[in-house]
Amino acid sequence: MFYDTPFTLFLLLINILVSGYALYQDKSLIGKLSFKPREILQNKEWYRMITGGFVHGGLGHLAFNMITLYYFGPYLEAQIGSLAFLVVYFGAELAAHGLTLLLHKDTPGYSAVGASGAISGLVFSFCLFQPFASIYLFFAIGIPAWLFAFSFVGFSVWAMRKRESAAMGGIAHEAHLGGAIGGLVFTLLMHPSALKSFLSQIGM
Repeated sequence: MFYDTPFTLFLLLINILVSGYALYQDKSLIGKLSFKPREILQNKEWYRMITGGFVHGGLGHLAFNMITLYYFGPYLEAQIGSLAFLVVYFGAELAAHGLTLLLHKDTPGYSAVGASGAISGLVFSFCLFQPFASIYLFFAIGIPAWLFAFSFVGFSVWAMRKRESAAMGGIAHEAHLGGAIGGLVFTLLMHPSALKSFLSQIGM
């Protein structure tokens, strides 16, 4: 499966290796790489806009993101090409962190981790091509891809409004919304025919 989709495999491996090392070998690495608006704006540590997506708050957080990447990544990379796939992935991550930066630029101590913004972008990108593909929750309950996508972001918006930093484990729920928007925008920039494909499938 990964023979024709090398960058999906690369992103899976680098996320697992970096997050695994940070979680079980050097927890200080999470703080060094995580998304922190104050450090970005005051200390010009712009690398955090990318590195924050490669560390996770726990094994469950990592597993959920990587399972989602495993499901959507190969199809999407094969559909739009490896270069465009990378543009969508990192474009969505930057959009995710850009929105989070805007919302939390004045929040002292705010910190977030995880690839969820980029993954959200891939999910919405996938929906442009396959809006009615079945997504199986818990490997048993099948729902259309478009419903999964909007539920994913809907939960994120709810969690964003209810968020208590200590309780939510440092997960950037705001990033899911920004990533979804970024995924759509960058997919259409790299693959404009995706809109025509989507509209034809929904009968427009």
